[in-house]
Amino acid sequence: MTILDAIHDPQLFRPLFKDIDTWKTWFVVLKALFALPMTEDDRLLFHQLTGRTTPPREQVQEGWFIKGRRAGGSFIVALIAVFLACFQNYKPHLALGERGIIMIIAADRKQSRVIMRYLSAMLQSVPMLAAMIVRQDAESIELDNSIVIEITTANYRTIRGYTVVAALCDEIAFWRSEESTNPAEEILAALRPAMATIPGALLLGLSSPYKRSGPLYNAYKRHYGHGESPVLVIQAATRTMNPTVPQRVIDDAMERDPAAASAEYLAQFRSDVGSFLDAELIERAIERGRRERPPQDRFRYVAFTDPSGGSHDSFTLAIAHAEGDRYVLDVCRAVKPPFDPSCVVKEYAALLKTYRLYEVTGDHYSGEWVRESFSKCGITYRHSDLTKSELYLESLPLFSQGGINLLDIQALTVELIQLERRTGRNGRDTVDHPPGTGARDDLANSCCGALTLLSQSERRTGYMVNFVTGRILTDRELWRRGLLP
Repeated sequence: MTILDAIHDPQLFRPLFKDIDTWKTWFVVLKALFALPMTEDDRLLFHQLTGRTTPPREQVQEGWFIKGRRAGGSFIVALIAVFLACFQNYKPHLALGERGIIMIIAADRKQSRVIMRYLSAMLQSVPMLAAMIVRQDAESIELDNSIVIEITTANYRTIRGYTVVAALCDEIAFWRSEESTNPAEEILAALRPAMATIPGALLLGLSSPYKRSGPLYNAYKRHYGHGESPVLVIQAATRTMNPTVPQRVIDDAMERDPAAASAEYLAQFRSDVGSFLDAELIERAIERGRRERPPQDRFRYVAFTDPSGGSHDSFTLAIAHAEGDRYVLDVCRAVKPPFDPSCVVKEYAALLKTYRLYEVTGDHYSGEWVRESFSKCGITYRHSDLTKSELYLESLPLFSQGGINLLDIQALTVELIQLERRTGRNGRDTVDHPPGTGARDDLANSCCGALTLLSQSERRTGYMVNFVTGRILTDRELWRRGLLP
């Protein structure tokens, strides 16, 4: 039985499709994927989707679907998973007692729950398939044919040790991780060996497109339109795959933000988004093994903080100093939620004083409670004159010139590498973390804020030194002597 037979069988999947005619483009995709016969109309549509004239002669082992939002991709992922799990025979390739894993990897837990609901409904709605279920929980369904369907989020550590018969990667362009600069590449690198012993193992990546980098874009660049390529790449707009989406929804989105809407609904990679900092610049600036630097009397320090209320973002603090022609990061700390903001302020105030700092600069948009909380601890809180994007852009020359010493903090490295530069409709650039769960820039914001403060301070004033002790005078000491306003 083919997947199309199962779809059209009233005892199997046919009741799942309310208006089956609206799924005809997806059926051509499935025919291409599993090398099923095509009509002339199918071939024309196949050429439109792939840029290729000849459909695959055998089931593809790797496929990439670049599609618009609301195209029905998550439903198709679940359908393919159920078909492979229930109608393919993997037992000849499994050792006694071994389980073959059909792994569905979602961008976040919310999306994984959506796919799990599809899976459960498909299996439970067909008595013959429901009878195959041995065990089911929130993240997996074990069947009586030695196959387990598992749903996980994007983390390469969850893949090692499995025998994977199929891997279905949903919204792969938006996988984010606080632990990795490139989770998609790491997960794919872990998946391929896990699939190596299974003939016909299937690797699929589905996503609406984003920036012009990463495995989805690389697959598109290398294989789209290449007739002899073993990798099938399909690109299709939302309404091509799902004509039930109203055209006015897309028209309104195009009017609001053409660049974003072209990616979300027309399946075009964005040309207005790129990496902000080159990974090599960041890696070269890191002093390996150095997590923090203790205070020294001979240096004058600056500090920048990115406050948080304690429920969502981290509350971060960075301290830096200039040493010759280099800008050196001494401290970059984060307190992750949940936490009591007043307790974090007390902790950071005590830390600032060890570096002879009695003022800290922070986000211009932070609430009055931040200023008051620091003031109670003897620290003056100053709002930054620059927006977050301006702080990042000001720090770029410092990285480019190789004049920075960073700390060896993995979370900071990940955040810096993941920063994205976007060009708006007005031609102005903004810098921020990428969209999606797991993307943060709290540490990066404090780090670049401190480095930018240091750069501005160096341009604006020189040091004042106590020539008896050789120690640089703090701002508070200068103020007491009437040398600062």
